[in-house]
Amino acid sequence: MPEAPATGLTWVVVPDGTALRDEARRGGLSEQGLRMLDEHPLTDLRPSPTGPLDDSGRHVRGHVNRSYAGEILLTLPTATYVDASRDVRTGALTCVVTDRVVVAWEQGEAGVLGAAAHKLCGGLPVPDTGTRQVLAAILLTLVTRAADVEAGLGDAVAELEQLVVETPDRSRTADSDEASLGAVYGLKREIAEARRALGPMTSALPELEAEAQEARAADRPVRDLEATSAWLRRVRERSDRVDAHLDAHDGLLDAMLSVHLSTVSVRQNEDMRKISAWAAMITVPTLVAGIYGMNFRYMPELDWRFGYPFALTVMATACGLLYRAFRRSGWL
Repeated sequence: MPEAPATGLTWVVVPDGTALRDEARRGGLSEQGLRMLDEHPLTDLRPSPTGPLDDSGRHVRGHVNRSYAGEILLTLPTATYVDASRDVRTGALTCVVTDRVVVAWEQGEAGVLGAAAHKLCGGLPVPDTGTRQVLAAILLTLVTRAADVEAGLGDAVAELEQLVVETPDRSRTADSDEASLGAVYGLKREIAEARRALGPMTSALPELEAEAQEARAADRPVRDLEATSAWLRRVRERSDRVDAHLDAHDGLLDAMLSVHLSTVSVRQNEDMRKISAWAAMITVPTLVAGIYGMNFRYMPELDWRFGYPFALTVMATACGLLYRAFRRSGWL
């Protein structure tokens, strides 16, 4: 239960949803806030190949609820990137914010609460005051984690670009093509998961901005309102920038996919030309042999002494001329 020395507010980190409800009640949450908490989806997440799911089988979505007393109930997805496997792993972060108490529960491997606590306890500059200072530290850390995920995905996309675009055609095989295609689609899937984790934050910001504007009519100092608006604007700008970078990475993967498919198509056309050229060369001796194999009584050169070597010479010469022509045209 960390306590901010400058304000004396209490910040409680709990291990599960039941403890979150209990600590919120002990922290003096209003009746409306308790009703919101009872209606809020706070179940443990279930893992799935496309990210954690809630009890309804859907991906974690952002939720922002506000009471008339100014209390905030917030749930947002979190994300972290694993370099070794190029995986984006998502979780969820739930916060109950009152005037004096912040109760937070995090699921997943992002470590947002630990990093935010380190920022506050380490004396790093954090905008706003009171519980809004804790909320600012949490959301700024959350978007920083999203930026780290974007940077990791960007490095993976750059490495894959060198593999797909700069690899010589002669060194490529069907297995390498299949592996490259799978890697492209795998990164596109991870980028989609990262954007699913970032999207709810962007949708939650208008509610927080509306809460700050409504507080202007209350007894909050103007300087506090300016600080709140400033860090909310920072969170929005950084989340928009991360989303734009993820969109650029996804577009680059689309371009790589097009280049890869075009390269495969060109290589297949080259193979078809080689097959067609060899088939044409095989057709000439087959045609000559087929004609002389019909065993008609009267055919030229059947009784000629040099008929057999002459036929072989004609077939070999025709094949040689065709081979030379195909080599000059680039078919072989």
